[in-house]
Amino acid sequence: MIDVASLTKTYASPGGPVTVLRDLSLRVAAGESVAIVGPSGSGKTTLLNLLGALDQPSSGSIAIGGVPLAGLDPAAAARFRNRSIGFIFQLHYLLPQCTVLENVLVPRLAGGWEESAADTRARAESLLEQVGLRDRLAHLPWQLSGGEQLRVAIARALINRPKLILADEPTGSLDPATGERIAELLLRTHAGADAALVVVTHNPGLARRMQRTYRLEAGRLLA
Repeated sequence: MIDVASLTKTYASPGGPVTVLRDLSLRVAAGESVAIVGPSGSGKTTLLNLLGALDQPSSGSIAIGGVPLAGLDPAAAARFRNRSIGFIFQLHYLLPQCTVLENVLVPRLAGGWEESAADTRARAESLLEQVGLRDRLAHLPWQLSGGEQLRVAIARALINRPKLILADEPTGSLDPATGERIAELLLRTHAGADAALVVVTHNPGLARRMQRTYRLEAGRLLA
């Protein structure tokens, strides 16, 4: 599902070029879960942005589900993200004016889907039931706890049946007990989606739950 080869990412800066990722390679199969750990500033979020077609590498290649990301123009990259990748951001980015159900349905607004509106809504409600929010459909984000907001974000990430789920510090702002419940939920929903899962985390307990763990140090990925 993920095939990364000789990936390097360098940023320009007033003091000279800064290389964040160096000659990085990674392969992840469909249905597999991987944790990326490492100190702050090591390039973990940069790697997620590259895998999610939000940024372009300086050199090297990335293919997701056999699709080379380098060959996508901005419009094609946006369509690919919408249809193939589910993002779980650390800050959730829920729309404050939209209900829980509406937030989960946001990725469907791009259009072009063969599924009917009624079937899409039923699936969104089913996902919210799976994450324990069946009785919160009409609530607004500010009426939810941090853990509940994260569960909405997980359901939203799955609504388009993505090939790849990318999660950036999904338990970083939660207390240990809630973080443990979210880790269990994330793995359970991932298992049902048959998608590749890549989690960036500082939480060793969450990392241990993944099938493989890599550490980013000095821009290099270590097994």
